[in-house]
Amino acid sequence: MAKLRVVHRCSECGATHAKWTGQCNVCQSWNTLVEDVEGPGLSGVALPIGAAAVPISDVSIATTSPTPTGMGELDRVLGDGVVPGSVTLLGGEPGIGKSTLLLQLLASWPGRTLYVSAEESAQQVRLRAERLGALSPELWLLAETAMPHIVSAIEEVRPSLVVVDSIQTVAEPELGSAPGSVVQVRGCAARLVHEAKTRGLPVVMVGHVTKDGSLAGPRTLEHIVDVVLSFEGDRHHSLRLLRAVKNRYGPTTELGLFEMVGEGLVGVPDASRLFLTDRRAGVAGSAVLPTLQGHRPLLVEVQALTAATTTGAPPRRSAQGIDQGRLALLLAVLDRRAHVTTSTTEVYASAVGGVRLAEPGADLALCLAIVSAITGRPLPADLVVFGEVGLAGEIRQVPHAQRRLSEAARLGFTRAIVPANSPNGVELITLARVSTVSEALSAAGVAGP
Repeated sequence: MAKLRVVHRCSECGATHAKWTGQCNVCQSWNTLVEDVEGPGLSGVALPIGAAAVPISDVSIATTSPTPTGMGELDRVLGDGVVPGSVTLLGGEPGIGKSTLLLQLLASWPGRTLYVSAEESAQQVRLRAERLGALSPELWLLAETAMPHIVSAIEEVRPSLVVVDSIQTVAEPELGSAPGSVVQVRGCAARLVHEAKTRGLPVVMVGHVTKDGSLAGPRTLEHIVDVVLSFEGDRHHSLRLLRAVKNRYGPTTELGLFEMVGEGLVGVPDASRLFLTDRRAGVAGSAVLPTLQGHRPLLVEVQALTAATTTGAPPRRSAQGIDQGRLALLLAVLDRRAHVTTSTTEVYASAVGGVRLAEPGADLALCLAIVSAITGRPLPADLVVFGEVGLAGEIRQVPHAQRRLSEAARLGFTRAIVPANSPNGVELITLARVSTVSEALSAAGVAGP
């Protein structure tokens, strides 16, 4: 093997430095330099050697047709299936169901597959596959952590799909570093990318995540793969969300929804109905929000609970599935613009079902749920609410209003509070157009002492 050169690489921007320093000279991040190696074979570039330039119209796309996985929600996110020669990185918190999802993928794949288990024993994987009903005769299993043995198994089995679980536990002996180090993760990922491109073999790698939910390891790992998937959800809830953070072959705006049951992961075609199954109408502090997850409209219940502070300490503000900073901002707007006293009130807010609400269109629903909890006046059971709230107390328009309203009408809702500049609605739903938070409170019937 050619001689390798030791460098220090920034885990944030990927810049290399000749020696370790406390701060990256490129992105100015502190304590992000980690030891890495450079040399032939570690670039991750796996294009054919000696390829000639050709007119773009002459490039054949016959070999890039995706193969459906047999799992509708997964195909939705990937863009109709898995492309030959593609490399996919799947990230998610421990215990969220990554291995379960991939075992079900391999069992439903139309061809021979290879599952490389670098974390669990073959017996453990066999027991899980039996529970999931994934004992397919075309599913081959290899419990191995050494990269040369993995490549040899690929050569011997000749699979049409390979899963490596996980890339952080695979090691290349020649790199001389511990498994999970930046050197090993980057080198092993580059080797798998090379094998995928030269063989036209789709490869799926599982990646660990850090405390803040981002993928662990060098940033270059995300750059050399073709698709980055994020598997999200609360382990205390059955719902799982699959998103494409990066996709060279399809959109990154689609959302796949799964429900974790005893037999594994089951696709959820009607998630809105699932979210509202246990909703209690006529309870103060509850609002129904038509939100968008990618291109997919969902109806989610937003709940709030308030209580007067009994000590001199600052009141608590707790949020689950809702950004903590956004909650604090909306409480300040209610206090100053809508004259609803929140400075002495403890507020607990939640998006029911384990979903995370990041879009500003959830602002108005959260405001109405909070005021409803403070006044003890429930919102009408057939009402949905959406709109962005500005610092001046104004209600701003949000995209795809008609798609939100159509989803609400499908589930039997008949009224909606929307921004004043929203386009015309849909049949069977009466719109109340509002320009400010105060107008929205009056329209919902929760204003006043």
